Amino acid sequence: MSEQMRFNADRLVCSDCYAQVMQGEVLPFLKACETALSLPGDGGAPLYCCRWDADTPKGTVLIVHGFTENAFKFSELIYSLLQNGFTVVAYDQRGHGRSGRDEKVKADPSLVHVDDFDEYVRDMRIVCDRIMRDAPMPRMLFCHSMGGAVSALFMEDDPAFFSRAALCAPMIAPAHANVPLWATKAICGAAGMLGKRKKRIFISKPYAGPESFASSCATGKARFDWYEAERGKEPLFRTNGASYGWLRESLNVTKKILRPGAVEKIGLPVRIWSGDKDDIVLPDPQIAFTGRLPNGDRRVVPGAKHEIYRSQDEILFPWWHEVLTFLNEGVR
Repeated sequence: MSEQMRFNADRLVCSDCYAQVMQGEVLPFLKACETALSLPGDGGAPLYCCRWDADTPKGTVLIVHGFTENAFKFSELIYSLLQNGFTVVAYDQRGHGRSGRDEKVKADPSLVHVDDFDEYVRDMRIVCDRIMRDAPMPRMLFCHSMGGAVSALFMEDDPAFFSRAALCAPMIAPAHANVPLWATKAICGAAGMLGKRKKRIFISKPYAGPESFASSCATGKARFDWYEAERGKEPLFRTNGASYGWLRESLNVTKKILRPGAVEKIGLPVRIWSGDKDDIVLPDPQIAFTGRLPNGDRRVVPGAKHEIYRSQDEILFPWWHEVLTFLNEGVR
């Protein structure tokens, strides 16, 4: 099969041969240049981290994944970044993938819980101090969904660490299924008072097999099918739902991110991309966040759902080229 049939110009995988190329070329390449390590995160919880070094690096990109995700899910993008000259660092956030989980939720391995959203931010600080600080400059950021919320708080705390940031569908505020925010918070508060803070929210069920493509956050069937097959093989990748505690923390994060004077501290170039069919995060808080950035802009990707990076080729390829162009503009 020719190069043009397997990859596009930015070294993304063509859908017609997606699983074959991911298994036969992309994953073996990543494994060969991967350095994996476990770091003690905030409070000692182990964080699974990986670094992939480009042959002649022109900078380093840190990937911060979203809710119920993990670093492995971004394998195609990691491969493309490496092929385009960027060293890449990624890690599984606490309660996700191969990183540590709260002892009281281990009985339900597909459940995600966090006591305090700031734990994610402190974990990111540890990864940056231990791995990113010595990585090739300039340091850049690519984050998705919940990872966007974590990264926004990190940048507000330390606006000089990264030189630019690409945010894919950032969770400045999660959607809450047409239930008023006050009611959702009240439900979470009541659950906490009843000792159910670390229990799964009532509308969610444990992982019981492959997700439905039609109701998923992806529009690229080949990418969806490949990752669902990987989830079927690896139980640690089956996270699929939130505890009442995580939900309450996610609802409170908007006020933290948009607190007076905080967003204005982020002076680096920040670009946000949002799918026009995204029903997982709210657009208006993204617009408010962008409007307060000294050097930020927001673009809407037509036809994309929440996971823009798992779109079909005709949406994914031009969007990812925009991301690469944005990152390349920051290379000295």
